[in-house]
Amino acid sequence: MNLTKEQKIERSQSLASEIKQSAGIFFTAYQGLKFKELAGLRESLSNAKCKFRIERNSILTHALKTAGIEGVDENLLKGPTAVAILKEDGDVAMSAKSLADFTKQNAAFKIRAGYTDGVWYDEAKIKVLATIGSKEENLSKLAGVLYNAVAQSAQVLQAPIRDLAYVLKAVEDSKK
Repeated sequence: MNLTKEQKIERSQSLASEIKQSAGIFFTAYQGLKFKELAGLRESLSNAKCKFRIERNSILTHALKTAGIEGVDENLLKGPTAVAILKEDGDVAMSAKSLADFTKQNAAFKIRAGYTDGVWYDEAKIKVLATIGSKEENLSKLAGVLYNAVAQSAQVLQAPIRDLAYVLKAVEDSKK
């Protein structure tokens, strides 16, 4: 599909505004995959509030510059490139896990890089990020740890009173 220069600029500006509002972006190579396989990836990424799209490298390059993202590797946008754009309220770890799982199932799919919070991640770091767990899992673990800390503190504070009660009961029993 041939786009006019105005259409390319419009798409680039639209993509740049999406990137500015996003929590992160992942760059992937998808060559050799079928449409049905990519549809499955889109579905799994939508659960993480992430949008997967294939875009021309020239449009991506211009959009990244417009969005103010610096430090883009020149080899990043060579060959067919697709991006997974994470919405502002999305979960970075869950998106990385979806991409890493899809990579395990499809050898043709490659994660090139990721960018979130001003930091660039390579494929290895994204796979480590995928092992962290989702936001809900981490919050539930934190709640469990906090509850245990409070429960242990309560038990420690109750111990002297409990021990005093045992001593008084033993004294009472010895007097009878």
